[in-house]
Amino acid sequence: MNTADRVIRHARILRAGTLAEVDLAIAGGRIVAIGADLPIEAPTLEAGGGLVLPGFVETHIHLDKTCILDRCSAAEGSVAEAVRETARAKAGFTPEDVYARGRRTLEKCIAHGTMRMRTHVELDPVIGMTGFEAVAALRADYAWAIDMQMCVFPQEGLLNNPGTEALLIEGLRRGARVIGAVPYVDTDPRGQIDRIFALAREFDVDIDMHLDIGESPEGMQAEYVCRQTEAYGWGGRVAIGHVTQMSLLPPADYAALAARLANAGVAVTSLPATDLYLTGRSHTHAIPRGVTPLSDLLARGVTCSISTNNVLNPFTPYGDGSLIRMANLYANVCHLGRPADLAQCLGMVTDGAARLLRLDDYGIGIGMPADLVLLDGADPAGVVAELAQPLWGMKAGRLSFTRARPALHRPGEA
Repeated sequence: MNTADRVIRHARILRAGTLAEVDLAIAGGRIVAIGADLPIEAPTLEAGGGLVLPGFVETHIHLDKTCILDRCSAAEGSVAEAVRETARAKAGFTPEDVYARGRRTLEKCIAHGTMRMRTHVELDPVIGMTGFEAVAALRADYAWAIDMQMCVFPQEGLLNNPGTEALLIEGLRRGARVIGAVPYVDTDPRGQIDRIFALAREFDVDIDMHLDIGESPEGMQAEYVCRQTEAYGWGGRVAIGHVTQMSLLPPADYAALAARLANAGVAVTSLPATDLYLTGRSHTHAIPRGVTPLSDLLARGVTCSISTNNVLNPFTPYGDGSLIRMANLYANVCHLGRPADLAQCLGMVTDGAARLLRLDDYGIGIGMPADLVLLDGADPAGVVAELAQPLWGMKAGRLSFTRARPALHRPGEA
């Protein structure tokens, strides 16, 4: 190989867990050579010894209800208020409105290095297919920068909300490859779980549930989801997000559930910004954080990711689409400071998140897509600790965004 479309010079990458400085040759949108000082004549992109990673993976975000604080109240900071206020605002959504708000957040995600995404989309008789159609349009229009999966789910309930199941089925027939659940909004949570598993089997799609959000361990459904995952043979195809109640379990119960999740093949997503904001509102002191530590789950082989969830709405009234920020926030909350632990946090927005989405074309290797991001840092722990900014991103060998390093202007300098 002595020709390529482009060569990235002096990139630091992880190879078998070890940092190495190499050149990456790209042709036809894929990586075709990796090595030091590659003797290839091609346009050069300089990494300058910075850390180059495969693009970040967002496993759980809601583009359809982003950026609605201007039409909602967020006074209580409770799950009930967030559901209520979003439902009220949702009645006024139009395809153009959802598209414009979703684009605002999606472009921020892209500019922060995200190149794969699973976005959850609400379907119910109030919103109909409005959100679905707008997000599908975003997926098509931004395919040059990001690959998107759509997860259809019943935010307002399934069994208690006639007409919702027909809409979920329509979404699956129109290309959604994931179905979600919110068992706690139905009077029969396990009934909803059962129906979601049945639909997943009928349409051969993955499952991604909002699960076990609360301020006591009572009424948890994670073990039941594990049971149904095994009964349906869906191991490796089920994820549960939030799981704030697990953070409140005594050590022995936590260990037992961790083993159960590992054996069943159920993945877990931490959503630290949302769960920190919503958890503990009924407490006057010793306020629970609501963020479940994932290190023990990882040690048992559970696939884990860290993700954004909501941006600028009553569920999470802040956010900028940065997964590095989410990894750093999670590390702060879970008291992680050792380099290996910080690197593990980075892994949950890259390799671990890619496993959760069952991506078989993810990583830096010969033949892999040239979906790459350069960070303004030299090692995994450092980029999480310092919130290192992405300097450029490349999708299929084409630059998708760039960001200049800040410059100091000293007295007497231009």
